[in-house]
Amino acid sequence: MILVAALLTALTIGLWATGWLPEYLTAMIFFTLAMMSGVAPAATIFAGFASSAFWLVLSGFVLGIAIRKTGLADRVARALTAKLSGSYPQLVAGVVLLTYALAFVMPSNMGRIAVLMPIVLAVADRAGLPEGSRGRIGLALAVGFGTFMLSVSILPANVPNLVLAGSVETEYGIHLTYVPYLLLHAPVLGVLKGIALVGCICVLFRDRVHRAVLTDLAGPLTGAEQRLALLLGVTLLLWLTDSLHGISPAWVGLAAACLCLLPRVGFVTHDEFGSQVNFRTCIYIAGILGMAAMVTRSGLGEQVGRALVAVAPLDPAAPLQSFATLVGISTLLNFVVTSNGVPALFTPLARTLAAASGLQLTTVLMVQVIGYSTTVLPYQAAPIVVALQLGRVSTAAATRLSVVLAVITFAALVPLDYLWFRALGWL
Repeated sequence: MILVAALLTALTIGLWATGWLPEYLTAMIFFTLAMMSGVAPAATIFAGFASSAFWLVLSGFVLGIAIRKTGLADRVARALTAKLSGSYPQLVAGVVLLTYALAFVMPSNMGRIAVLMPIVLAVADRAGLPEGSRGRIGLALAVGFGTFMLSVSILPANVPNLVLAGSVETEYGIHLTYVPYLLLHAPVLGVLKGIALVGCICVLFRDRVHRAVLTDLAGPLTGAEQRLALLLGVTLLLWLTDSLHGISPAWVGLAAACLCLLPRVGFVTHDEFGSQVNFRTCIYIAGILGMAAMVTRSGLGEQVGRALVAVAPLDPAAPLQSFATLVGISTLLNFVVTSNGVPALFTPLARTLAAASGLQLTTVLMVQVIGYSTTVLPYQAAPIVVALQLGRVSTAAATRLSVVLAVITFAALVPLDYLWFRALGWL
């Protein structure tokens, strides 16, 4: 079954990476072949539909429709554009900064993208960046890449980090804490990577603000805008305090979506739900999560991980080489199980890797963050995939950005991270 899982994974990843077929169709082919081959139980193959990430994506689409329909996105866009649109680089920097700032108060990548994307697209409209323009594509990518990549420096801000924290506590009894984690990762993976992201977008998708921006707020809030603003405020508050009440951000988002869909008091009609919610993306997300679950259940992930360990050039006498090798291992695992699955596979191997490299166990555990935050191809991070769909950006454009960022990460940020780890006494 491991061989079948390997072939099926290679086929699925190949189709997603090349874009030869629509993403949702590749996901459906994966479901079909996985069930026909019996490589894993149905509960594993279709685990993505039962995951909170799937429902957060679906509810995010509903919230996005409501934000656009009521005019709230356009209103906020006017205010934001007045502050951010002095130039295109300033606009990109402002959007990336917004994605990072929101990650501190809103613990869901999908939720942040659902809230930010319609607002940023409205900003693009007001700045004279029409659909299909280089500048608009760059802003949409700033939302997706900024939301996922920078949030890895904040412990509760995304799914891979939560998987990491849970796996570390389960395997080794180590409890990760907020401030030390932030201090270790924020300077390089947060601030410097954010600067690199802004620079790459400004070069690869160079554009300019094409027209004067309206700065007025078009009068007082309408009744619908007031009700939606209240609903979003409560939703954000519940997302922020999920550690207190214990309700997953996905179910908070789903409750908000249900309120948006209610007759008379809601904002989205059943026709709009059927025509404007991108169910293709939902199927794609379920396919990514189902594939990761299959790889774990079949034992393929463990086999891949142990094979990498066997050939990895780990040397206690060469800490920089070992550090880079560990980053490389977690990056390679990202190709197989995507970012959500890397911590689940890498963490159990950490003790063996620590012994072979001569590094501290906690250091090995933290190095993997650099790897799973480096998406060489967009499919490796589900939030980026969702952002591409919401922003109507091609996979090819996202791949250009992700490859350039990966090169910068390996060439410059990994050595800087090594120095920062040493400065803090982790090496």
